[in-house]
Amino acid sequence: MTPISEEEVLLLHRYVCEGIADPKRLMLLYYVAERPRNVSELTELLDVAQPTVSHHLRILRERGLVVAERDGTSIFYSLSDPRILQAIEILRAYVADLMTGRASVVNKA
Repeated sequence: MTPISEEEVLLLHRYVCEGIADPKRLMLLYYVAERPRNVSELTELLDVAQPTVSHHLRILRERGLVVAERDGTSIFYSLSDPRILQAIEILRAYVADLMTGRASVVNKA
């Protein structure tokens, strides 16, 4: 494994960790990975106020995790790179294993 520099750590934290640090933003990534969606659709899917969705999309866009494309009067958001979800899936598998391990420890007590 290649050693990571302090600069890389800072960039990773800034662009990925901060970007996915909110559960709503994680859900947004999954929704826009399915297909491009506009703010109205995402507001309905998340069941939160439109300004909240717009705020989260702005953060994801600033960090390069989603892209926005205008179609007439609507703006559609999509995943900028599918590798971000691949990385999140690895983290999900880790958490699932962690929870399974914890369940085993609790059951043994």
